Amino acid sequence: MRCDVLRSRRLALTICVCAGAVLSGCGLLAPAPTPPAEPLVAATPPTPPKPVPPPPPAEAKPRVERLHEGPPNHEYDIKGQHYMPHTSDVPMIETGLASWYGQPFHGRRTATGERYDMNAMTAAHKTMPLPSYAVVRNPANGREIVVKVNDRGPFVKDRIIDLSRAAARKLRIAGVGQVEVRRLTHEEIKSGAWKLPTERVATK
Repeated sequence: MRCDVLRSRRLALTICVCAGAVLSGCGLLAPAPTPPAEPLVAATPPTPPKPVPPPPPAEAKPRVERLHEGPPNHEYDIKGQHYMPHTSDVPMIETGLASWYGQPFHGRRTATGERYDMNAMTAAHKTMPLPSYAVVRNPANGREIVVKVNDRGPFVKDRIIDLSRAAARKLRIAGVGQVEVRRLTHEEIKSGAWKLPTERVATK
């Protein structure tokens, strides 16, 4: 009888040990806790590149060009006014108002047949022989430029020259401004006497 009791106690002890081992093993096999998710950080958008400013307009370089014998230098009528362009290499000096023309005329044919480029240093004149080169000065600020005259205009009272957009900007003329215009003769161009003060210094 006593032996049976001892056996029962040993069996109960064995069952408890095994049960503990099983429970302990289950604890080891349990999945590890999931770490908290990191907060999402918005990506910084790339800094857009700074716009590159357009290069300054190329200066008009005076050169001797043959004067047109055809329509660009023929007499003509516009808005009830009759104009007689010069047909020879004459000196011309004028003082008056300058205006400018831009986008609406960009790419159109000028009186000489060239394409109008509002970003080039050109101008229009009512009677100057075409093509010509002229020095235009803004007396308000002392700025001077050289333009190629290849078109006709401006056909507005009291205005003596119509500048390209680039030429007007270089003279700091936003709308209409007072200017002094001097046509360069072929002799001046050949001798280099036309050069502006800054260009005279650069060539010394």
